[in-house]
Amino acid sequence: MIAIVVHGGAGTIELARHAGAIAGCAAAAQRGFARLAAGGAALDAVQAAVRALEDDPAFNAGVGAVLTRDGQVELDAAIMDGVDGRIGAIAAVPDLRRPIDLARAVLDDGEHVLLAGAAAWAFARRHGHAPAPPGTLVTARALARWRARQAEVASVGGGTVGAVAIDGAGRLAAATSTGGVLGKRPGRVGDSPLPGCGTWADRGLAASATGPGEAIIRATLTRRLALAVEAGAAPAAAAAALLDEMIATGGVAAGAGVIAVDRAGRIAATHRTPTMAFAAVRADGRGAQAAAGISTNAAPLEAQLQRLDPLT
Repeated sequence: MIAIVVHGGAGTIELARHAGAIAGCAAAAQRGFARLAAGGAALDAVQAAVRALEDDPAFNAGVGAVLTRDGQVELDAAIMDGVDGRIGAIAAVPDLRRPIDLARAVLDDGEHVLLAGAAAWAFARRHGHAPAPPGTLVTARALARWRARQAEVASVGGGTVGAVAIDGAGRLAAATSTGGVLGKRPGRVGDSPLPGCGTWADRGLAASATGPGEAIIRATLTRRLALAVEAGAAPAAAAAALLDEMIATGGVAAGAGVIAVDRAGRIAATHRTPTMAFAAVRADGRGAQAAAGISTNAAPLEAQLQRLDPLT
């Protein structure tokens, strides 16, 4: 059994952007699935999938990431290996072309878990990374959104990307990458690089979250999801309960989304936001199955994923 699920962010995706978001998620899922099908590790698969999403200006990660109040790009990312709990993360790093690759370098280096801010570039340069030329990560759409909301203190995010996977050896991994919240204060760190909040993987579950970072941090969403699955809950049901709890506690503004895969190969892509982009590919020896789309509520999206669930 091998499987990968990716998300392109929960929030409000304008109708004109649906086709591009679906295509981007599908391409990223196929990129990661190719690694799995070739016998690769889940850790490499999620990195490959998220890298593809960071390269796609349709999403809020890498190229096209949202801008801070100062009109700059600051990136967060994390990648986690469920086999031994190793995690590498970076936060509020400016002008970083592929955040997930630097997060992987932190993981592989092993000295620290999280590096933040411009000082992270000292480590990055030692590992072969160079800053993107100023302004090259800023797209016309990101600049227009920043100008439209320049006077606001904060804004709803959307377009964060993530991937979770299980490989042929049963190893689980998760990765998440984001530009954060449009109009955020410089130096703000969201949920994506924080283990147990936006990103988590252990021997039982891999999960990546998307949505309002502060609410996800307060809920420690992905860690609690892993604990619920460990206690016997199905990933989709546990995710739905936790997301409903977030809304009950923090109101509609706390609506978020999460993707997950457990060691049995059960997958979930659940959200409590107007829309969420997703894609999934699974193979169990009888051929591969795939689904991709943008859901406007949880039921149709979960119905598509159920057809990929090996336990139904």
